[in-house]
Amino acid sequence: MDSPREIAAGLVVRGFAPPLALSRFRLIAFDMDSTLINIECVDEIADVAGCKAEVAAITEAAMRGEIADYKESLRRRVALLRGVTVADLEQVYVERLRLNPGAERLVAACKAAGLATLLVSGGFTFFTDRVRERLGIDFVRSNVLEVRSGPNCGELTGRMVDQEWGDICDGAEKRRMFLETCAKLGISPKEAIAMGDGANDLPMMKEAGLSVAYHAKPRVREQAMVQINVGGLDRLLEVVRER
Repeated sequence: MDSPREIAAGLVVRGFAPPLALSRFRLIAFDMDSTLINIECVDEIADVAGCKAEVAAITEAAMRGEIADYKESLRRRVALLRGVTVADLEQVYVERLRLNPGAERLVAACKAAGLATLLVSGGFTFFTDRVRERLGIDFVRSNVLEVRSGPNCGELTGRMVDQEWGDICDGAEKRRMFLETCAKLGISPKEAIAMGDGANDLPMMKEAGLSVAYHAKPRVREQAMVQINVGGLDRLLEVVRER
């Protein structure tokens, strides 16, 4: 692949000459935590539980690609959340979760150009379902936190619930859902864009026709076709033009 080149401050491309027409693509897939939104939800839930430092250290290592077994790393983190209430989750959503700059503009531009939208996350349905609704995302895959009866509408058991497609949405599952969605739409993966920031996004990014690293870990930046290192998500529109 060609050497990376900075085409504007904090905007780097590799392997192609911009601009590309947005209309040549039919799908855009997003990671959620630290990509579409400003936080790692599991870390902020852990803050409520009083174990943020321990959980955040595992998250950082996983996102940098330093932990081989992502599923086990997530199980370890979720186990530390036992006893957190649904009211606590609501507080994290209301007080801490924000869409990253440019998210609404980029999603709107993609939808206007006829692209379908996919959210694939190693995070949790409590948050992905709400982000999906806010942005009008077409498809979503993420993890379900197990809740048992308790105060404030229930509390976490420290486990996740298996779903019909499998147990945990890790990098391999992100790739599978990305390819499954392409097949459902009747398109090639090369007609899709994939955006993420962590190592578990690389499997789907490697399949996409355009891979985008957003304020990403070094390993992800090194392999992406586009790096957005400064500014919002909508800086992609400097590379992939709406018209």
